[in-house]
Amino acid sequence: MRALIIVHEHITEPGQVGERLAERGYDPTVLRVVPEDRFDSPDVAFDFPDPHGWDVVVPMGSPWSVYDEQTIGRWIGGEIALVREAHGLGVPVLGICFGAQVLAAATGGSVEPAPRPEIGWTEIDTDDPDLVGPGPWLEWHDDRCVPPPGAVELARTAVGPQAFRVGRSLGVQFHPEATARMIRGWLEAGGAAQCERRGVDPAALVDRTVALEAEAGERARALVDAFLDRIASV
Repeated sequence: MRALIIVHEHITEPGQVGERLAERGYDPTVLRVVPEDRFDSPDVAFDFPDPHGWDVVVPMGSPWSVYDEQTIGRWIGGEIALVREAHGLGVPVLGICFGAQVLAAATGGSVEPAPRPEIGWTEIDTDDPDLVGPGPWLEWHDDRCVPPPGAVELARTAVGPQAFRVGRSLGVQFHPEATARMIRGWLEAGGAAQCERRGVDPAALVDRTVALEAEAGERARALVDAFLDRIASV
């Protein structure tokens, strides 16, 4: 079985999600859209592959906004088209944060600025804790999904939807893949200043991530299992 994992910059890794997919027998191919030397100018040309032949597609997080075509205009349309075609073919999609927003945009929903950012480890209100547990999950986003018509919202916070299902695909607004190494990388790439502007202590965020990493990994594995067994297999 083949898994296509789309990462958007040089810091994020498949992390806990990629590890569990491999443990479940998937051979992961990781596509990195924006190279490190273009992080500050991410409007690169990128050719996304045809979704035929993949058994699951996993678009991951990004520091940019789906609707910010001025910043990422040359590749976001291609990613939305890939996810739309995959979904139409019945190839399951697990969209993570920005990837969930791509899934929403690709299936008839939309993406909009959230009323306030969410950064840090957060409990969520879930309708199906065996599918999407209450957390805490690592949040880091300024935008929120508007799920498409016919989607089932599975979890939420006061800020907006945190998980939704559409057909054989699942979008989650949080970061199950997150590790302390990734958080440190995000902070070094401008995230520390972003946290401080929003009243979040970067050092405390790292400490909390280290303390939660083992149990968060178990939650990530359970989420991947539930996605594969209850949604992707339908």
